[in-house]
Parts: sequence; structure tokens; C-alpha cells
Amino acid sequence: MIHKENRAKSVQESSIKPHRAIGSGTLKRIAREYGIYLAFAILVIVLSFANQYFLTQSNISNVLLQTSINGVLAFGMTFVVITRGIDLSVGSVLALAGIVSSSFATTSSIAAVAGGPYPVFVALAIGVFIGAAAGAIVGVIVARFAVPAFVATLGMLSAARGLTLIYAGGRPVPALTPQFRWIGTGNLFGIPAPVIIFGAVFLFSWFVLSRTRFGRYVYAVGGNPRAAKTSGIDVIRIRFAVYVICGALAGLAGMLLAARTGSALTQAGIGYELDAIAAVVIGGVSLSGGVGRVTGTLIGALIIGVMNNGLDLMGIESYYQQVLKGMLIVGAVMLDQRGNQGE
Repeated sequence: MIHKENRAKSVQESSIKPHRAIGSGTLKRIAREYGIYLAFAILVIVLSFANQYFLTQSNISNVLLQTSINGVLAFGMTFVVITRGIDLSVGSVLALAGIVSSSFATTSSIAAVAGGPYPVFVALAIGVFIGAAAGAIVGVIVARFAVPAFVATLGMLSAARGLTLIYAGGRPVPALTPQFRWIGTGNLFGIPAPVIIFGAVFLFSWFVLSRTRFGRYVYAVGGNPRAAKTSGIDVIRIRFAVYVICGALAGLAGMLLAARTGSALTQAGIGYELDAIAAVVIGGVSLSGGVGRVTGTLIGALIIGVMNNGLDLMGIESYYQQVLKGMLIVGAVMLDQRGNQGE
């Protein structure tokens, strides 16, 4: 009789413990996957109570406009980071593409390319091409010659900035055509054009990473390059391609910035790589590769945009924003490393 009771107790305990373990693991998984969305919601709620103008329609539109350029950069950065890479050159590539493309879309006799201004699609194509070409150079150096991405992109950061100054002679490119400026200042059905482009790039990135074979290969290369190569994936081609995508989107962001401000500046994009990387890591994309979603990057970019806007509304100086941004990056990386060690 005693033996039967002990056996029954042990069966009950064994049936209870796994449920506890599963419940704990589920909570951790939910916190890891959806914690960024909760953090964003809390930030919005706090700022809405802190300032009465935060949730107004005009301010929300302003936040989306401020986020659009960094978001486009961050989506390109997501492809690179998932493959265990990094691109420090996006800010300089943004400036180079903006200057070159604007020179094809300006009415200024000093800054225009001979025969300009050209049709807007020519300027847009050239801007994307310049960005993609810069990304291709970095991709070859990283993928084919196995140079660390940090070194290769740091070199491109300097080279692209120098080429920007050489091409423009250190001067801005003013007097952009209205057709070119539309991508930065126009609107469609009441929605600002940069926000529409921002949304389109997000959908493109989401589709490629979530619904295509190429996207699966990107995650495979980032998760385990050796296993990916063994399974027949062309690791060199995938690594090359993600830098081309990142560069092309940096070129698009450069044109958005030039069109929005009305002129292309040689000093444009300084420090933008920090914001792009911050959006990616805050959004949960692992620097160790193979983990992360573009939806997380979207929320990460929005968190940075909302935070900057909220602090501006409260009259807090931009210097403090940089401090908070740095703390967010370090904190996100620490959480990522802790999660990797736990796994």
C-alpha cells in the first residue's frame, strides 16, 4: 500500500515538473520574441503622457518622416548582420549616392552634369547604382578575399567620403528639380512619399527574408557558414549579395535625404551608420548571425525615432539622446550575448 502511494506521488511530481519547465521556457520565448513590441508600446504610452503634442497627427507624421531614412538604411543593414557581417560605410555611401544622383537632377549650371537636368528616373537609377556598386566592392573584399567586414567597410567609409568631396569639389548640389524633390517632400493620398518608400522597402525586405529561397540561404549562412557550404549553398555569392542590397538601399536613402532637404550636402550621413546598427540590434537581430527578423528592425527604427522626437518635445538636448542611444545599443548586445550563452 505504501509503495503504491509513493509510486503515485512520484508519477504526479514527474507530470507536474515538465509542465513548469515548459511554462518557463514559453515565457522566455515570448519575452524574447515580443519584448521589443512591449517596450515600444510602453515608450509610446509614457511619451504620450509626458507631452500633449506627442500623439497628434502632425507629430506622428513627423516621426515617420524622421524614421524613414534611418529605416531604409537599417533594412539593408539587417541583411548584412544576419550573415554575421557589419557595414560601417552606409553613411558615406549615402552621401556619395546623394551627391552624384543630385548632379543629374539639378538646374544649377555649376553643379549639374553636362546636359542636365536629366529625367528623374535617370537620377534615381544612378543613385541606386552608385550605392550598389559601393556595396559590390565591399562584398568582393569581404566574401572573396575574407577580409573582416569591420576593416573592409571602415575603408569604404573613408573612401566614399573622399570621393564625395572630390566629385562635388567640397560644395553642395542645390536647386534640385521638383520631380526629384517629390520623393522627399511629395505625398500620395495624404501619405508622405518617404513614408511610402519606407513601407515599400520594409515589405520588400520582409518578403525576401521570409518567403524566398535566397532569404533562407541568408539565415543559413549566418547561422553556420560551414554547414551552409556543405549543403551546397554558395556562401560567397550570398555574402556578396547582401552587401550589394545594403549599398543599394544606402543609395536610395541618400536620394531621400537630398530630396527632402532640397540640396545634397557633402557632409550628409555622418553618424548614420550608428543609427542603422542601433535599429538592427535593438530590434533583436543577433550580431552572432542567423537570428532576427526585419519586423524587429522596423520596431527598432521606430523606437529610435520616437525616442528622439519625444526628447525633442520635452526640450532635452541632443547630446543626451546620443548617450541614451549608446546605452540602448550596449544593452541590446548584452541581452543578445546572454541569450546565446543560455542557448
